[in-house]
Amino acid sequence: MASHRKPRQRPFSGGPVRTVATLALAGAATATAFEGTSHAEPQQTPAQVKAEVDRLYEEAEAATESYNGAKVRADEAERALTGLQEEAARKEERLGAARSALAAVAAGQYRSGGLGPALQLALASDPQDYLERASLLTRAGDRTAAEVASVRRGLDEVGRLRAQAAGRLTEVRARRDELARQKSVIEDRLATAQRLLARLSAEERAAYEARHGGGADPSGGPSGPVPAGRAGAPAPAPADGSRAARAVAFAYGAIGRPYVWGATGPGSFDCSGLTQAAWRAAGVSLPRTTYTQINAGRRVTRDQLAPGDLVFYYSGVTHVGLYVGGGQIIHAPRPGSTVRLAPVDSMPWAGASRPA
Repeated sequence: MASHRKPRQRPFSGGPVRTVATLALAGAATATAFEGTSHAEPQQTPAQVKAEVDRLYEEAEAATESYNGAKVRADEAERALTGLQEEAARKEERLGAARSALAAVAAGQYRSGGLGPALQLALASDPQDYLERASLLTRAGDRTAAEVASVRRGLDEVGRLRAQAAGRLTEVRARRDELARQKSVIEDRLATAQRLLARLSAEERAAYEARHGGGADPSGGPSGPVPAGRAGAPAPAPADGSRAARAVAFAYGAIGRPYVWGATGPGSFDCSGLTQAAWRAAGVSLPRTTYTQINAGRRVTRDQLAPGDLVFYYSGVTHVGLYVGGGQIIHAPRPGSTVRLAPVDSMPWAGASRPA
């Protein structure tokens, strides 16, 4: 009986832990639940719908960060492939010139009749002149041999570059396939969330969007200003000229621009695209994804937060915002929303870091 037991599966862990397979299983379960509602399962309550939409959006954001990481790797592979192809083309051009020169030498030797050294000496009218020419021919032969060896090395090098390029091409195709899978997961989650939201009444949907980043902004911003002096009002951007101040000023300038997954500005952003662009405007290069940005600077605790710090959320480190002071962040929440202010504790805390 023991031999028929299934081996225990090891849990997933580390990095961007939400893989395409994991997300696909979750989507299949969601789809099954939808199919069953018209037959045996009770209709979901508005609270259940909202909770399910929250989960789908969180999974879409996790897939977006995986997509962003895959896009970085795909771009790197394509740049490497282009570099190899260009290097191979340059070497082939030089190799072609060297081979033409050798061909000219070979043709000249053929036209000279290829007389042996002894016969050339016998026919020479001036033995001393022959000996001088023989010395020159020897040196020319040595040079030709070196040129032949150089051509052979060039052929080997071009062959190696072609093999490397073929390997990179295979990698590029695999990276593109990975991007397509991640894109499919993201679009599936977003489409499912929209179908669920369509079940809510207009009032319930408006309340949900206002709370989670669409419509009026309850914490202030272009679509929902907060009167001066009221609790939760936007903190003034620091103006000390520091890099952090410049990053914060950029984030304030991006308020109201739409969330688009995979976008890094200037017209639209996803969450890590916004923080990357903000710090790039301050002269600091951040990596592309949330799970690499968290390790790009010095870790700080909640009570150490200062304007410009990056604040990360959820257990998979799948969301990030820029702390601007006053207990608030600026972030790009989710599709259908715009860049906005939000309370720093409005999402499950995962950590914070200071890029500079």
